[in-house]
Amino acid sequence: MSAALRVVSPGLLTTVQDFGRQGHQHLGIPVSGALDMYSLCAANVLAGNAPDTAALEVAYVGPTLRVEADDVRMAFVGAKAAIEILPDEQASAGTLIGTNESIRLKRGEVVRIGSLVDASTLYIAVEGGFDIAPALGSRSTYLRGNLGGWHGRALVMGDRLPLARNSATERDEFRFDGLDLAPPMRFRVVLGPQDDYFSARALAEFLDGEYAVAAGSDRMGMRLDGPPIAHARGYNITSDAIAPGSIQVPGNGKPIVLLADRQTTGGYPKIATVISADLPALGRLAIGAKVSFESVSVDAAVAARRALLADIDALRAKLVPLTLPAAVVAARLSDANLISGIVDGRSEAA
Repeated sequence: MSAALRVVSPGLLTTVQDFGRQGHQHLGIPVSGALDMYSLCAANVLAGNAPDTAALEVAYVGPTLRVEADDVRMAFVGAKAAIEILPDEQASAGTLIGTNESIRLKRGEVVRIGSLVDASTLYIAVEGGFDIAPALGSRSTYLRGNLGGWHGRALVMGDRLPLARNSATERDEFRFDGLDLAPPMRFRVVLGPQDDYFSARALAEFLDGEYAVAAGSDRMGMRLDGPPIAHARGYNITSDAIAPGSIQVPGNGKPIVLLADRQTTGGYPKIATVISADLPALGRLAIGAKVSFESVSVDAAVAARRALLADIDALRAKLVPLTLPAAVVAARLSDANLISGIVDGRSEAA
């Protein structure tokens, strides 16, 4: 039987995501892709993959997965969570490991991930990636369009995700040292393209205000609760293109930041656009998190993007060898069967 991860429990919303489906927005097809591109890249680097390899994006509550391969290397980056390694499905307790580290699991072992506690997303990368055919050049899941990923949907119990490798490479395990996933104090935006639909006072209130991520936020858009923003020229425009991070202000004055599964066009005025360098941190915010904004120039946004890409290129330099828990080391030594028996050197047989 081919190598796979069996879904024992799918979690709240677990999907396959990569960098997204580029070049099809003129056909009305959204990009999709990871909400937190930086953590996706970090998980892949930790697993030994190219940064854009498709991985699992976990939202709020993690899945339980059983290894159906000789062995597999997995890496977990993003929100903190209780990650438990069980010897099999019947076990009630196992060994806890941390996020931002890799681990090698053998056939039959189970990884169980609990609730995420400090962010909304966690990425699970598997060495070699998944043996899933791309759709329009991407393995990302677009839920509303039933496109890509694993049958165009979130994982469900009983799914068997095929793996590209049946065994992990022989190497040490690693963790990240100095990986900073804390959100910025203020998210940077470039005003517009329809900032002229708002008065100078409304723009100032938007930049001075504080918002909270509201219930109803999803991969398409982050709804923000806070002081409503007054329109100066109405709230309808001729529909135009939607960029990642566009902040629409509909008729109720409550801003919506458009994310990975955003529509390709929209007809509400966009007061500002979150710069691409800050989108990964925004994408990992949980419901209730506080959000405020500051205006920057296009030149500053370009410089920040370059800095983000340089940081991704330098991820491998942040890897340090991982010291495994004693229980895991003991289990691995036992499984290795390093000796076949014991001989007493004092006996006549010796």
